[in-house]
Amino acid sequence: MITPHGGKLISLIIPVDKKEKMISEFSDLDTISVSHETAQEIDNISKGVFSPLQGFLSRNDFEQVLEKGRLADDTPWTIPIVFDIDKTELNGRGAGDDIGILLNGTPIAVMNIEDLYSFDKGALATAVYGTRDANHPAVEKINGMKDSLIGGNLTFLNEIGNPYPEYTKTPAETRELFQKKGWKTIVAFQTRNPPHLGHEYVQKTALSIVDGLFINPLIGKKKSGDFCDEVILESYKALMENYYPKESATMSVLHTEMRYGGPKEAIHHAIMRKNFGCTHFIVGRDHAGVGDYYGPFDAHAIFDEYPDLGITPIKFRSFFYCKKCASIANDKVCPHGGNDIVNFAGKKIREILSKGQPPPLDMMRQEVADTILGFKNPFKD
Repeated sequence: MITPHGGKLISLIIPVDKKEKMISEFSDLDTISVSHETAQEIDNISKGVFSPLQGFLSRNDFEQVLEKGRLADDTPWTIPIVFDIDKTELNGRGAGDDIGILLNGTPIAVMNIEDLYSFDKGALATAVYGTRDANHPAVEKINGMKDSLIGGNLTFLNEIGNPYPEYTKTPAETRELFQKKGWKTIVAFQTRNPPHLGHEYVQKTALSIVDGLFINPLIGKKKSGDFCDEVILESYKALMENYYPKESATMSVLHTEMRYGGPKEAIHHAIMRKNFGCTHFIVGRDHAGVGDYYGPFDAHAIFDEYPDLGITPIKFRSFFYCKKCASIANDKVCPHGGNDIVNFAGKKIREILSKGQPPPLDMMRQEVADTILGFKNPFKD
């Protein structure tokens, strides 16, 4: 089994007796209430999805991620996992003190404060997302952050709630599953959309060179107009039940928000799948992109900067259906063009579905289209 990122799979789950003691002492702590998105970050840190992190980034790690795309110990890391606060929320607490963290009034973690530091929002946006344009969804979020960041290790106390428990596995659980299946090489596929034929072709092409396929849809905060989480899950379920061999493909969700970070988020996506136990990671055209902020293959190129990443990228160009070839192809293997080519454009597929119509069969499987159209509104408002 592939080594987790940073050398060790992190688990901040503590024994029941210690947990009960900490919860009983929780009322003695100053507390901070957090959003569900921040609570989800805590959950991912605690269960090893973000290994080797054991808490939110300290100042040194934060600055190194912005400057070099690495933690202070040189471990590849491209997306800062941070906790923004107003200094007044700490009631004078500082380095070395513990604070309690609440979600909807329920204790979910205790944080030992290592660092409290200010940061430049514009510098963060430029370093990670390559732009300060407020129209970029991540930049808009950065502009709305509080003025200080707090870093420090966490102790996990309580689950934060999960709307899809039957689809959810921790990195420890997926690693156990892969071992039971006898898979030594596993390719991960990141998605935030229902599958069209191009997705299916990419997945099956990658599967042909490894033992198993791990479909890992991202479930969490997305921008308006994206597909709803349940639509993504149910459409993939329909595809897998009808067109995938059960012994070589499985699905589990990733609970995190979409950051639309293009190439740097592609590295982050690969790191998380490495922690789940995957040896390979599919990188498509405009991976994690939004608008025109990134080139179509910037996410391919960035992997050349991380030869020590420890997971192998499988880079795919754009795929389309060629009527003349009567098959799915790309520009490397197909000489045709014009009206012979049917592109799997996500925008076009969404437009067709929004009219209550199924996309053509040379774009999407009928079972998938029927599943999507079974929802009154398949898109996030």
